[in-house]
Amino acid sequence: MNSINAYPAWIDLHLHLDGSIAPKTARKLAGMQGIPFPYTDEELKRAMSVLGNCRSLNDYLERFSLPCSLLHIREALYLCTYELLDELCAQGVKYAEVRFAPQKSAHGGMTQYEAVKIVLRAIEDAPLPCGLILSMMRGDDCHAANMETIEVAKAFHGKGVVAVDLAGAEALFPTHCFNDEFVAVRKAGMPLIIHAGEAAGAESVREAIEAGAVRIGHGVRALEDPEVVRMLVERKITLELCPTSNLNTAIFPSYEAYPLRRLMDAGIRVSINTDNMTVSNTTLRQEWQHMMDAFPLTEDEIQRIVRDTIDASFAPKELFKQF
Repeated sequence: MNSINAYPAWIDLHLHLDGSIAPKTARKLAGMQGIPFPYTDEELKRAMSVLGNCRSLNDYLERFSLPCSLLHIREALYLCTYELLDELCAQGVKYAEVRFAPQKSAHGGMTQYEAVKIVLRAIEDAPLPCGLILSMMRGDDCHAANMETIEVAKAFHGKGVVAVDLAGAEALFPTHCFNDEFVAVRKAGMPLIIHAGEAAGAESVREAIEAGAVRIGHGVRALEDPEVVRMLVERKITLELCPTSNLNTAIFPSYEAYPLRRLMDAGIRVSINTDNMTVSNTTLRQEWQHMMDAFPLTEDEIQRIVRDTIDASFAPKELFKQF
């Protein structure tokens, strides 16, 4: 077994804010808003984490209901962002790109613009360098909110916001249904990330590539189609791999079955990430450890993943010279 300190668990490019709120932070958020919180510690854990009893991505997404209900005021958004980045810093992470859907906080009088502004203020105050990714959502009635997210992203692009993402129930709401949003993001000149190839197959990855995605969240099912693999390699698109999350959603039965080695052997660029630290009950170090145990990576392979991750990040590359 490789030592947990023998690899660089420094950079997380795929990390959802609402899926990474620590239970102790959730209690604080409820207290500051006067929200009844009749959970024992064990009940809270079951409400916020899958704990091995998840059946699908849709089941996994149900764990977001509680944390999202706590993020409807400015003070709550500030606190959860700051405490998350503080915790990442304590874990040894050096840089993160955190994503959240401002439309989920646009309640009780707070606009998407105000939600993003307060999250960016927390990032400025936190001890960890961080880029903010704004997530649009898949759904029947999300178009107007998604278009507003794009406008807000334009206002803050280059001022803390680094990209726009599409997240949500991929199998229920196919990637091609959001082409209007993709066109708007491209016209605005902002990087586009799309969750694809997770609950849906390689065709969803193809649609994400054709939509102009510069990175793909998960993307593991691209291997089902050699032509999609070729497109990923030729266009140098990085997959944001989140191993534990993909086991949680029953895409793979074990870490040994995870396709890290197959993706790398195919020439696809990859990064290793957490997705949702609380929902998946994981950390970046644990994700690396799982991959090191399942696939004893050589030093050259480790450095390749690090280089691909740095190249795919939206941070100034001089930030990483200290690593």
